[in-house]
Amino acid sequence: MTAAAPGEPAGTPHAGLVPRWNGVRAVVFDTDGVITDSARVHAAAWQLAFDAALRDRPPADPALRRPFDPVEDYRRHVDGKSRIDGATDFLAARRVALPLGGPGDPPGTGSVWEVAAAKEAAFTAHLAEHGVEAYPGTVHLLDRLRRAGVPCAAVSASRHARDLLLRAGVRDCFACVVDGADSARLGLKGKPAPDLFLEAARRLRTEPHETAVVEDALAGVEAGRAGGFAPVVGVDRTGTESGAADLKRCGAHLVVRDPAELLGP
Repeated sequence: MTAAAPGEPAGTPHAGLVPRWNGVRAVVFDTDGVITDSARVHAAAWQLAFDAALRDRPPADPALRRPFDPVEDYRRHVDGKSRIDGATDFLAARRVALPLGGPGDPPGTGSVWEVAAAKEAAFTAHLAEHGVEAYPGTVHLLDRLRRAGVPCAAVSASRHARDLLLRAGVRDCFACVVDGADSARLGLKGKPAPDLFLEAARRLRTEPHETAVVEDALAGVEAGRAGGFAPVVGVDRTGTESGAADLKRCGAHLVVRDPAELLGP
């Protein structure tokens, strides 16, 4: 642990962290893209599913037939959202008119649920073959928070969060996990609604105004601000000016390229 800030007793929860974290009693981390490198796997799986839909059901406007962009389209339309919400939003943006279908639909392109199922099949196949890793900077921050006695939660719209955290070897860093399965069971609204974060704070027994959110998705940043969390930290893995600007526009109090930047000197 680094030395505390002037006038701050050593061993306080935010000792050795950036000054903006003064008063923070708990931290809620998004999973994909913040804790684990699984966001790229989600994006690649969505690319397979959406490109098939665009081929089989091409929009009337040729300009909307371009392939799914695993960086920009993923960030703007599906990142941080449940599978069905992400599929619905992207297909609507490309004006691909598909019936909604139902959760039992097999992978395909005949309904929104079929496209979501195709993404799920591609994601689980890749995960089984290649696994997933935790970002070293995030692990460093989690270790500092653990030693400072700051409880942490992991949140995800995906039902895979617990498995991802276990595979990455960081499940024990979190006092609780709130994922897509919890969302379905409890009737929680998906991001940009703050429900997932509020449930995590409830389990951590902290109030939103004393709980930090660390999030890379635009919808997730919006959810953190909507829930009254402070600070809301945007993680820009793109390293671009537009990426950071979009996170700030959606409400991030500060933006970093890696959570390790939240550590003090």
